[in-house]
Amino acid sequence: MQIAITGSGSYIPETVVENQDFEKHEFLNSDGSSFKHDNPIIIEKFKAITGIGERRYVEENLNTSDIAFLAAERAIADAGIDKEDLDYIILAHNFGDVAHGQSQGDTLPSLATRVKHHLRIKNPKCVAYDLIFGCPGWIEGVNQANAFIKSGMAKKCLVIGAETLSRIVDPYDRDSMIYSDGAGATIIEAKENAGHILSHASATYAHDEAYLLFFGKSYKNPSEAKPSDRQENTKYIKMYGRKIYEFAVTYVPQAMDDCLKDSGVSITDVKKIFIHQANEKMDEAIVKRFYGLYDMEMPEGIMPMNIGKLGNSSVATVPTLFDMVRNGKLENQSIQKGDVVIFASVGAGMNINAIVYRV
Repeated sequence: MQIAITGSGSYIPETVVENQDFEKHEFLNSDGSSFKHDNPIIIEKFKAITGIGERRYVEENLNTSDIAFLAAERAIADAGIDKEDLDYIILAHNFGDVAHGQSQGDTLPSLATRVKHHLRIKNPKCVAYDLIFGCPGWIEGVNQANAFIKSGMAKKCLVIGAETLSRIVDPYDRDSMIYSDGAGATIIEAKENAGHILSHASATYAHDEAYLLFFGKSYKNPSEAKPSDRQENTKYIKMYGRKIYEFAVTYVPQAMDDCLKDSGVSITDVKKIFIHQANEKMDEAIVKRFYGLYDMEMPEGIMPMNIGKLGNSSVATVPTLFDMVRNGKLENQSIQKGDVVIFASVGAGMNINAIVYRV
């Protein structure tokens, strides 16, 4: 049985936020103290490390479930399927619907249920549920869809990754410049000569790594914050960036290697690596170490990147990147039928996963 990605779609928000837009921000250290450098220097160093020059924020009238629906519509149309034939809708996210100007996530009903509602699917046997797995959520959703189809429980699944991280960032945290919004969706189904999921790998490291990403308070003392930010109990996405970097470059290459070996494909046959757009330097280090396991140099053009323009949209990065390359929307990047590609991600958990896929 060949299980394939038969359709893809994405939603890229229209609002562009450039690095220079942060020049008047007040950035603080985790203890509330000021940086010794001025913002232009902070931003310059940030760009050199992450590769991010701009990012996209969702429009005020839209939420995570809304952009997930818009990406899903495009994926369904691209696959040419009847939406009523979907057996599962799996929506990977991390924070639910966080309305503009609010701080509380809304997950009742589930976001997948909201997408099914927006799609106007009447079939009650189309099961909709959410998946919270950190940034690797979309890949894990594809793994679950693959398992459902292999077991005979499903024939067609819609897997979505969507997030609006711009609404849960601490404006006083320098890391707030990393995050962005977006949604990507794919149709997974059993179909001959349409592609083939060859292997997959997943892991959770939680003994010492569980809280490398977490929800924490603002770096600004509430009594000193602007009136609009004075929410003492409000929490924001936080991370130990250096520890995450060290974890990722240590464990992700091995997970990719294990997945590739399970596929039976030679590393010389890999045409593209679609890796979570977390940090350009970190992603390069991961892929270089992966090829280093084979005493090879990282091939030029092997790793498509859109983080420079789109930022880090968590679960949405891999499916939006794949959709862009698949449809010729990323300069100097393309894939052809029969190409072998690797999907890989790392994120809160700490979770790691990978898929080897023949287009």
